[in-house]
Amino acid sequence: MLKIVSVEQMRQIEAAADSSGLTYDMMMQNAGRAAARRALALLNGHSDARVTVLVGKGNNGGDGLVAARVIAEESDALVRCYLLSKRTDDPLLEAAQQAGVHIADAEDDQGFRVLRQMVGSAHLILDALFGIGIRLPLRGEAARLLQYVRNTINEVRALRPDTEIIEPSNPAYHTDSLIVPYVLAVDCPSGLDCDTGEVDHNILPADETITFIAAKPGLLAFPGAGYVGRLTVATIGVRADLPELRSANSVLADAGLIQTMLPARQVNSHKGTYGKALILAGSANYRGAVGLCAQAAYRVGAGLVTVNAPENVITSMAGHILEATWLPRTEADAVTPGDCDALLVGPGWGQSEANRALLRHLLAQELPALVIDADGLNLLAEIPNWWEQLPPNTIITPHPGEMARLSGLSTGEIQSNRVRIAREKAAEWSVILLLKGAHTLIASPVGDLTTLPFKTDALAKAGTGDVLAGIIVGLLAQGVAPYEAAIAGGYVHGLAGELAAQRVSTSRSVLASDVSAHLAEALMRIERRVFVAG
Repeated sequence: MLKIVSVEQMRQIEAAADSSGLTYDMMMQNAGRAAARRALALLNGHSDARVTVLVGKGNNGGDGLVAARVIAEESDALVRCYLLSKRTDDPLLEAAQQAGVHIADAEDDQGFRVLRQMVGSAHLILDALFGIGIRLPLRGEAARLLQYVRNTINEVRALRPDTEIIEPSNPAYHTDSLIVPYVLAVDCPSGLDCDTGEVDHNILPADETITFIAAKPGLLAFPGAGYVGRLTVATIGVRADLPELRSANSVLADAGLIQTMLPARQVNSHKGTYGKALILAGSANYRGAVGLCAQAAYRVGAGLVTVNAPENVITSMAGHILEATWLPRTEADAVTPGDCDALLVGPGWGQSEANRALLRHLLAQELPALVIDADGLNLLAEIPNWWEQLPPNTIITPHPGEMARLSGLSTGEIQSNRVRIAREKAAEWSVILLLKGAHTLIASPVGDLTTLPFKTDALAKAGTGDVLAGIIVGLLAQGVAPYEAAIAGGYVHGLAGELAAQRVSTSRSVLASDVSAHLAEALMRIERRVFVAG
């Protein structure tokens, strides 16, 4: 299980690991090797690869020197290290030189001429300048060097052939332009505060960041998260059961965690085995929400999905969702949850007076596992002390605007303090709170927090929230506990969005129905088995 820890927590974890026998030197060697392995995978056997490692004066620079040595020893790449300051009597530097790594340093490089050549000619740049202990803003030589590196990379990336031949009916791709340098940040991008996500204006944006032992909050909080690129985590030999690590109650979800949360499938089963979901959704203006919710609930394995919607919505949608059962209602009808295992209220519902009354009627009853989304949340926000009327562990799924209405805070306040507010409000309201956005957060009433690893504009489209709500109610119907259903549902949804973007070939063209269509592939990638005996 991947954890998210502050810089101070990380120092305590490293000290505890050192005391338990995994020394600081061993951790540095393991971190450098992990960065090198990732670099070698990115190079993919490129025979003429040129690698430049930017080396700071602290432990992060030590990681970079180890990585440089391993890359030189295990490939034919030309490996160069550029030192922010001289490192005297350093065995890590000596080992890198013995492996054939070329060394240059800023003190001897007037006008950054060598730096320009080493950065501008590189296929891969490892950023090992500043680690998690950096304090902003950067000043002096460090700021100047980082700015120069960033400007040089931007210049190289802007280069194009002098002559282009354009076919008007076919977009031109510059396949013969210079190779763009790929930046791999070691532990964190230089210029990023790993606690807050604040950035220096000279920050070096990474295409990918490999961080060690656990993720740090600043890698997942904007604006910093926008400079991290793809995030990978290397555990570098630190045991997951180390008390200082195990006690951290912030988690970064990964496929291994989600696999443990998905309900097992049995060959000796029937539709009743996998639960009944009831969905109260849809209105004349938002008919598609019904289909997106119901299809998603079925796609994640629910046995029976019933939709309660106005009759004109059912007439429109029944031919599109053949598997659903339908419970039509008039504006005057009151709905009873009946014997369903999970209930979803709100997607595409509208905010009519009849639905206001219906929501109050529902909250006065004994309810099954409950998800409230979209207009259900907007109507809920109108009820004084609304949280006092919810069943324990109700799942609410607001986007920042809906969260503002529920909390009375501004959207800006929420976005600036997502983690703190999610934790505080989940506890205050005794709910499972899924706060949408990049990165989506799931907070429990007892203080646990899980962050999803996805940040993609593929999900910034109408209807994708309906798919998410359908996934979660489908998991609840199968008996998944509410906190786990929210985490697993959000993860499957985010992965399906990324897969849809890959298949459609551009994130801008992904539709909510594309996300739903890729739920099966997302589940397949997470699961190691499909059926168990039973």
